[in-house]
Amino acid sequence: METPDPLIDQFLDRLWLEAGLSENTLAAYRRDLARFGAWLEEGSSPADVSREQVLGFLASQVRSGARPRTMARQLSTLRRFFRFLLDIEAITEDPTREVEAPRLDARLPQALSEGEVEALLAAPDPAQAVGLRDRALLEVVYATGLRISELVDLPLDRVRRDAGYLLVAGKGGKQRLVPMGEEALDWVERYLTHGRPLLLGGRPSDRLFVSRKRGQLSRQAVWYRLRKYAIEVGIHKPLSPHTLRHSFATHLLNHGLDLRSLQMLLGHSDLSTTQ
Repeated sequence: METPDPLIDQFLDRLWLEAGLSENTLAAYRRDLARFGAWLEEGSSPADVSREQVLGFLASQVRSGARPRTMARQLSTLRRFFRFLLDIEAITEDPTREVEAPRLDARLPQALSEGEVEALLAAPDPAQAVGLRDRALLEVVYATGLRISELVDLPLDRVRRDAGYLLVAGKGGKQRLVPMGEEALDWVERYLTHGRPLLLGGRPSDRLFVSRKRGQLSRQAVWYRLRKYAIEVGIHKPLSPHTLRHSFATHLLNHGLDLRSLQMLLGHSDLSTTQ
């Protein structure tokens, strides 16, 4: 977006007149707008900016290590700027209108590095039925980004092994197709053949992942196993049930996946949640 300097100057002049902002604050506003303009494609105009582009810019700031407070300030700058443009009729719609600022007290789970994920995936012993289940479980979580609740509730008949995808019922019962990938599918096949029958011991279960005692695996059990393996491989970062899901999303973004595709994979109803 090549925003003309006079337009930015007019915006900053209004801020100075109406709010009496300091020179340092006005300079910060100018830097935020310059950073946003540099991120957009060359030749874009303010009238072309969409809500998705605003979200994409904020996501790029997350990847570059921006803190929630910095992102909140950047969004505030963009919001005030576009409202100013709307007021002077330079645009007809505010692209920041439905974009939510990050919560300053939010604590997203810290993503694992790709090397740490590889070590974690290799921690279970596939020679044991429980280890084979855990390896398949971790592979599926990392390959699909499923929520832990979606994982433990996943019915066996929702696993489309021939096509390599899962039919997942997410929040609100909304269903989505999630590709697994060859590695995860291979471990699921091994688990179904050599691990799951031993764990069930002849008892019936309609769930993909099962335990010896209760049939269906619990979220608490998954969390316990995740922490156990993390300690074994020397991962000392704070972990949460969302750690692998967050790592899945972070690594896909780092490898160039767009936000819309990631939103579909994660099952978010709103793009701002993905951002």
